[in-house]
Amino acid sequence: MTRHSDTTSYKDIKQTVLERIRSGEWRPDSLLPNEQELAIAFSCTRTTVNRALRELADEGFLERRRKAGTRVLSAPQRQARFTIPLVRDEVEAMGGTYRYALVSSEACTAPDWLSARLALRAGQDVMHVRCMHYSGNTPFQYEDRWIVIESVPQVSQADFTGTGPNEWLVETIPFTNVELTFLASRADASLAGFLDVPEGEPIFTTERITWLQGQPVTLAKLYFAAGYRMTTQI
Repeated sequence: MTRHSDTTSYKDIKQTVLERIRSGEWRPDSLLPNEQELAIAFSCTRTTVNRALRELADEGFLERRRKAGTRVLSAPQRQARFTIPLVRDEVEAMGGTYRYALVSSEACTAPDWLSARLALRAGQDVMHVRCMHYSGNTPFQYEDRWIVIESVPQVSQADFTGTGPNEWLVETIPFTNVELTFLASRADASLAGFLDVPEGEPIFTTERITWLQGQPVTLAKLYFAAGYRMTTQI
């Protein structure tokens, strides 16, 4: 761990901790070094470290428990408004056997509509992942996801053949804000084939955008097969 000068402020420590969380050096659910170790590493007092970690806990990045230590949260508790389970959890909660299949995964330049939606720079690179989720052999959800590579550099080496991008993101990077949109769309020929419905059939659709401290992380469009029910608690 890099040493800092004795003029290190709590704001410097906050920034460094956030950078390590964003880079994946300190992953969701991992424990941070204790305050004494951090104070030595940053060449500052434990009081300074304590203030930095306390503010990050208040902002929802960390969870601090006496004797258990400080760990990185998968998703900031203070910001959470909805329970958004993994698709695997939804299928298994309904008594089904979860099955996943990758359709495609490729790095590309963000299309104009995505750049406008996420306020990306012209020519910014994204990872475009499409996949299917099943309950047994029955289609459950078609996922069409865009991940901003600059926000999540690790995605360039990610292998989505066995694990879906939703699960991978939850394990890799936290978020600070989420925007959920619910709408009805009609199945085009491609969607109809994936979800085993007639072309033109109304499809329950969710669009989810997540950010980390103002940086766009991902935009996902999720299309559900007939009979899907979403329940949220506020």
